[in-house]
Amino acid sequence: MPEVTTAADGSQDALVVRVAAGGSIGWGECEASPLVSIAAFVTPMSHGACRPVSASVLGRSLTSPDDIRAMAADVAYNSMDLLQAAHTWSGIEMALWDLLGKVRGEPAWKLLGYQKAWPKLPYASVLFGGTPEETLNRARAIRAQGFRAAKFGWAPFGASLEGDIAQLEAARAGLGVDGVLLVDAGQVFGEDVAAAAARLKAMERFEVTWFEEPFRGDALNAYKALSQKTDKVGIAGGEAAHTSQMAKHLIDFGGVRYIQIDCGRIGGLGPAKAVADHAAASGVTYVNHTFTSNLALSASLQPYAGLKEHKICEYPTELRSLARELTLNRITPDAEGLIHVPDAPGLGIEINPDALAKYRVEVEIRVQGRTLFASPCPQQEEKK
Repeated sequence: MPEVTTAADGSQDALVVRVAAGGSIGWGECEASPLVSIAAFVTPMSHGACRPVSASVLGRSLTSPDDIRAMAADVAYNSMDLLQAAHTWSGIEMALWDLLGKVRGEPAWKLLGYQKAWPKLPYASVLFGGTPEETLNRARAIRAQGFRAAKFGWAPFGASLEGDIAQLEAARAGLGVDGVLLVDAGQVFGEDVAAAAARLKAMERFEVTWFEEPFRGDALNAYKALSQKTDKVGIAGGEAAHTSQMAKHLIDFGGVRYIQIDCGRIGGLGPAKAVADHAAASGVTYVNHTFTSNLALSASLQPYAGLKEHKICEYPTELRSLARELTLNRITPDAEGLIHVPDAPGLGIEINPDALAKYRVEVEIRVQGRTLFASPCPQQEEKK
C-alpha cells in the first residue's frame, strides 16, 4: 500500500510470483517481507549452502508433481543457510502448481491427490477493535454479513487481563450465543504460560473455540503446558511454521488441537498437504491460514480440500485495496454461508494486471555494478 501502518495486517503488501513455461503462466504469492524475499531469489552465491533460490528453479523441467518436489528438495539443500529461502520458494511452488494445473486442465487439489473438494465454513478474520465497543460493532457487522464464525486477533489483546475479558465479552455479545468465536493472541505472551492461562477461565465462559498463537511458533513446551490446562478451549498454532517438520512438531509435541498452515510460508502446497495428512492421522484439525489476496486464499484451501471433516477456514473480510484488487475473481460464500474451493485448472484465480501496475513498487538490486533484479512491467510481462 502507498502508506503502511504497524497493524498486523498482511494485506498491506504483496509479493506476486509469475512462473512461465511452455507457453503457460502460473501465479503465486509469498507471505513474507517482499524485498527480502526477492533478494533471496537473486542473491549471489556466497558458499555452497547459501545459493540463490533461482539456482534451483530456473531452467528446470515441469511435467509432473514430482518435478515440483525435486525442486523443493534442491532449494532446501542448496539454500539451507538462506533462511528466507522457504518463504521465497513458497510463492514459486504455489505458482508451479497453478501452472501445472492449467497445462493439465485440472485443479491443484486434484493434482495433490484428492478426488473431491468439500465446502468449508469460513470464519471472518478481523483484528480486535481498539475498544470493546469497537469489537462489539465489528462482531455485529460480521453476523449481519451472514458469517457464522469470526476470529478476533492481535492488539490490544494481551495488554491487561481486565481488558481482555471485556474484549471477549464484547465479541461474544456481537456474535450471539450460536456464533463460533475464535481468538488470536498474535504470540503476545512469548513463553509465559501463566499469563496465557489466566485468560482460559474467561474463554471458557464465553465459549471460545480456540486460543490461537499465544506463544512463539517454536515454544513447544509452552504450547504443551497450556493445552494441558483446559479441555474446553482448543490451542491452535502453526502459521509460523516454514517447514512441514515444524508444523508436525506442534502436533506431536505441542499438543495443539488445530494446526494452521500458511502456504505462502511453509514452502507451498506440497508441504502443507503433508501436514494435512499428518493432522488427519493424528486427530488434529487442519485449518488454512491466510490474510492476503484471494490468490493466497485459494492456495491455502487446496491442501485440505478433500478432507470432509476439516471444515473451518480462515476468510479475511477487511482486506486493503491492494489485496482486494489483485485478483479479477474472488471466492465468496454461497447462500448457506459456505465457500467452495475453485474447480478451475490450477488455483482457479485470475490476476489483475492493472493492480500489478497500480501498486508496483520499483525495485532494483545491484551488486558490484551488476543489476540482479529490476521490477518487471506487468503489461510487457502479460504479452510474453
